[in-house]
Amino acid sequence: MARTHSTSALPEEQRSTWADAYQSVRKRSEELCAPLSPEDYVIQTAPEASPAKWHLAHVSWFFETFLLKEYLASYPEFHPMYRYLFNSYYEQIGHFQPREERGFLSRPSVEEIVRYRAHVDEHMLTLLHSASEDEWPAVQQRLEIGLNHEQQHQELLLTDIKLNLSANPLRPAYRSDLPDMPKRSAPTMRWLEFPGGIHEIGHQGGSFAYDNEKPCHRTYLNRFHLASRPVTNCEYLAFMADGGYGKPELWLADGWATVKRLHWSTPLYWESVGGEWWQFTLGGPRPLNLEEPVCHVSYFEAEAYAAWAGKRLPTEAEWEIAARGLAVAGNLRDSGYLQPAVAMPGDGLLQLYGDVWEHTASPYQPYPGFRHAAGALGEYNGKFMCSQMVLRGGSCVTPTDHIRASYRNFFHPHERWQFQGFRLAEDVS
Repeated sequence: MARTHSTSALPEEQRSTWADAYQSVRKRSEELCAPLSPEDYVIQTAPEASPAKWHLAHVSWFFETFLLKEYLASYPEFHPMYRYLFNSYYEQIGHFQPREERGFLSRPSVEEIVRYRAHVDEHMLTLLHSASEDEWPAVQQRLEIGLNHEQQHQELLLTDIKLNLSANPLRPAYRSDLPDMPKRSAPTMRWLEFPGGIHEIGHQGGSFAYDNEKPCHRTYLNRFHLASRPVTNCEYLAFMADGGYGKPELWLADGWATVKRLHWSTPLYWESVGGEWWQFTLGGPRPLNLEEPVCHVSYFEAEAYAAWAGKRLPTEAEWEIAARGLAVAGNLRDSGYLQPAVAMPGDGLLQLYGDVWEHTASPYQPYPGFRHAAGALGEYNGKFMCSQMVLRGGSCVTPTDHIRASYRNFFHPHERWQFQGFRLAEDVS
């Protein structure tokens, strides 16, 4: 039930700062969709890849549901069926369109979704400039979650657009004007040692973080080595050439069953043309750059490669300890490539942020002391803490201001449509 509120005494500068942040994030979502044709907005080629217009509507539904209906008196709901069509998975909110049937919706049109976004934006700005001091802490908290939520969907937009366009035999490019990738050789892989002992992991400080990054807690690690960079396409081809996809001894049981069931023999988007390897990118088909990090491989594939190489995947605690203190910089979305790039020469850990989300050996589970948030927002992360694996570091389609050392992404071990790669680890004798 929307609540009434009195005139606030909050500084207008504070309200304007948040209003500017809101408008900036919302505008970026629309800019990412600008290269699409009306038909591109509708298609869904797999249950995990939502149509572009669904993403645009869902993030608006989030602000409408968790902010406008709660805190803006007499908010006029845009359409009563949208609470069904664009709810993703919040059971406490009510029923929702099945995930695998989001592509069934030719209506509402893209134009109507644009009007819906404008309606939500208008009323969100009203709320941000009129919420009372008493309401402001809750409004600000939910707003910050909503903005980060929309950034997550910006990444999913690009990931899903790539998968949806790849199903077209014409192999259309999302953008034909993407810059060419740098031509250089990947640095030699080196092994960097990190100390064992008791370490603290998890989000620290007062900046934004999701609930699954908390609480900060202690964990014990043995000494370990971490590879200086992720595994490259060339190195992964050696695994393939040695029959890696045909050796059950390298694979977990579920992984081997998946290989046989889905007939995997290469990473997703790879194709042999005239004896040469090509890959589908957001810029259309391109020759495979052997020096780039291997991308679009599942946890099962990463784990099998590690077994073949006589190494292992790092745990998420090892990854976070290695990343601590390093600046968030790299080939993230803001670089404009929208494709993993060859590592630059350098000392220390390379490509820790950006390029590819890095598989870890850690199952996605709650940290010690984790508590679900009250209400429907408690469903955001907590209820998925089963049967998925943690990835770290962001990718070439992750917004730079969205990633941090403690950020935990998570996917099922067979999924590979996300920009996923991996680096190796090993124990220190």
